[in-house]
Amino acid sequence: YLKISKLALAFAIIHSKPPGKSSKEYTEHLAKTVSEQDFGWKWKVEMLEAEVHRLRQELLLNRICPRFHLENNPSAETLLNRESINPTSYSSQLEDSGCDVSNDSAFDSLGISSDFHQSEYNVKFPPLNLCHPSKEQSLAAPVQFLQRLLEIRKLSEGGILQADFSELENDSFTICNSVSQLLDGLTVFYNNPKFPVSNFLTEAVCVLVSLITDTKISNHVLTKSFKKLEEFKKNLIQIILRNSSVNRFQALHSVSQTLLLLGKNNVLRNSLISLLLSEVRRFAEQLLQAHQVQSVYDITQYENIFPLCMILEQLLQNETEESNVSSSDYEGEEKMKFLKNLDQIILLLSEEFPLFSLYLWRVSVLLNSAQMQ
Repeated sequence: YLKISKLALAFAIIHSKPPGKSSKEYTEHLAKTVSEQDFGWKWKVEMLEAEVHRLRQELLLNRICPRFHLENNPSAETLLNRESINPTSYSSQLEDSGCDVSNDSAFDSLGISSDFHQSEYNVKFPPLNLCHPSKEQSLAAPVQFLQRLLEIRKLSEGGILQADFSELENDSFTICNSVSQLLDGLTVFYNNPKFPVSNFLTEAVCVLVSLITDTKISNHVLTKSFKKLEEFKKNLIQIILRNSSVNRFQALHSVSQTLLLLGKNNVLRNSLISLLLSEVRRFAEQLLQAHQVQSVYDITQYENIFPLCMILEQLLQNETEESNVSSSDYEGEEKMKFLKNLDQIILLLSEEFPLFSLYLWRVSVLLNSAQMQ
């Protein structure tokens, strides 16, 4: 039947081909036409899938809080405006070459201060364009949904609305897919960042940090999307290590600050410390091996390892300062691997690589002090 069908199609093409065009040319023309139609159907399917997901998001919000209508609730708007702050300006980043990092306040990642505060919720979202989505447009749908979820949380905390967040357990797909889209969109931006950063991308990072630090929502997010968050952290670490552009320091600083913000959550901080210990230890061993045989080492990766060392040091300091967090929460195996033969590595590298050796020593001191407490 298949052979007969192919033969019949071939005869039909030959019989119907226009004059002045060969059978091969006409066949290629028909194949291209069918392919374009197929692309059109794929685009329509993507639009329908996006619409279905949007409706699922609205349904979940309605289940959590049936009376949530912020636009018709003046007291709700007053509460949000009173407790919100405006994202900082990015005008200073326009002329920044990325090499001067002396002014941390003007050079903060994505306009977010080191002491994270809740950003304003009434950010303007760009219209969706599924044909040629930009970085901001790919983030619009998940950010809007998660932002409204946080609005309900804040209003319920203020006694303005009553909400049932147990509904998040009943629809894990919607929350997982939304967080996944948010993380994918941020990864795309960090892989190819453009400065100055738009307010919308800043808001996306603020929403992510709010999700993982909110006491009522973070458990749901971590339970459903922990693997995706782990993958996101690994991607950010690799973005720092592999970035080889000449003027890369502004982008590396942005990624570093985002990792530090993720580290505000105890669960994510513990796994992040383990990931950083593994990467720093691996590089130290590679550098020692190259030094001992007098071979060439990757100078770019050597420069990029310092942001990871600084993140690791800051996270360990934060953990030491919080008395309610046990030093054994993160993987003890990775800590033991890091400390094993570390004194000998520092001694052998200290003359040729004094700065890196100093960072290794400072990290080891923090690890040992945490272990003694």
